[in-house]
Amino acid sequence: MIENQEEVGPDKELYEHHSFTATAGQEPLRVDKFLMNFIENATRNKIQKAAKEGNIYVNDKAVKSNYKVKGHDVVRVMFEHPPHENLLVGEDIPLDIVYEDDDLLVVNKPAGMVVHPGHGNYSGTLINALIHHVDSLPKNSDERPGLVHRIDKDTSGLLVVAKTEQAMTHLAKQFFDKTSERKYHALVWGNVDDEEGTIDGNIGRHLKNRLQNTVHYGDDAEYGKPAVTHYKVIERFGYVTLVECQLETGRTHQIRVHMKHIGHTLFNDSRYGGEKILKGTTFTKYKQFVDNCFKILPRQALHAKTLGFVHPTTGEKMSFTTDTPADMLECFDKWRAYAKHRELWG
Repeated sequence: MIENQEEVGPDKELYEHHSFTATAGQEPLRVDKFLMNFIENATRNKIQKAAKEGNIYVNDKAVKSNYKVKGHDVVRVMFEHPPHENLLVGEDIPLDIVYEDDDLLVVNKPAGMVVHPGHGNYSGTLINALIHHVDSLPKNSDERPGLVHRIDKDTSGLLVVAKTEQAMTHLAKQFFDKTSERKYHALVWGNVDDEEGTIDGNIGRHLKNRLQNTVHYGDDAEYGKPAVTHYKVIERFGYVTLVECQLETGRTHQIRVHMKHIGHTLFNDSRYGGEKILKGTTFTKYKQFVDNCFKILPRQALHAKTLGFVHPTTGEKMSFTTDTPADMLECFDKWRAYAKHRELWG
């Protein structure tokens, strides 16, 4: 909630929904365009409407949509109601629970399910389901009930959820100390050169496309946070490769960003350009084949397959593995058959 009420009108009690600070090198840019680069799923019409109604502030003063954002400006979107994600409601949504006890539960999240409410997704999320399933969940440092870590909407796989404050603290420390085990299966574009390797590169928000993250290195390394991904090849299909990625750190979009950085964007990852044909031939039949694969797997080919940690109460080492979902398996089969056909016929 905004503190300086006099700047925004004494009769308004406003709640902060979004806040962004422009980087030092920000070139003058209309505030509506600036926010379009930051807020996922927002339309320019909605942003302009918010500005017209006096809900966009720069340095605590309401501005119109044509205000030019400059370096170090603090841009906030404020409304008279709290953010929807703060008004969490339990929903009777089926959960695929792999393990549960008094301290925690491990959930196998399907692709397409948002983990926590946010802009454009205020219901049907994993947290809505968890609140319905568990009477009281502890909040993490971001005020997210139960969440120790998260995976993207279109990534499937395993998540551990804390049911007590003690479990939250203990599990969060394991993730921070890099002692938890997280292995993913990913289908990536291209024939990965080495059988295994490590990608070490700071990850932060892309300086131009704010909906993407990227690897920052050299003089720009300060724009990112340290991130390490270990990978090894599981199976080669010629134009695409199935790899296992093990996370040492847990940055947003880490595997997607790191694999793109080494020239192997995830298959059908639309945010990072993987929904285009990045490797292969120019034949029409090949294009039709890839399009069919995209239809079978209409998301990035990424699955959180293995999750391991020490139980916060018993001290027991626990490890869970979940089956690769059907859409990914069907896509692998298609590529496997295609690769075999190429091998037979050249």
